[in-house]
Amino acid sequence: MDIFKGKTTVAEVARQHDLTVSEVESWIEEAQRNMENGFKARPKDIRGQYESDLRETKEALGEAHLQIYALKKWRRLLDEDENS
Repeated sequence: MDIFKGKTTVAEVARQHDLTVSEVESWIEEAQRNMENGFKARPKDIRGQYESDLRETKEALGEAHLQIYALKKWRRLLDEDENS
């Protein structure tokens, strides 16, 4: 936070924590992006995204269940055919 407040430099922080300047700079850039996104995102937007993700996950799970059911049935039919 001291970097954002102008109390220290990137080079000083890197030296204090045995990091490279580029590591600290990339973290600063990531923090700034996250802060910008935090101000942009509203709880309703986030909720909508979670609901959309949940719906897609449930659909994928349903499809996987159908595939498993079909494969099991196909396997039983093959086993019956081989035993006949």
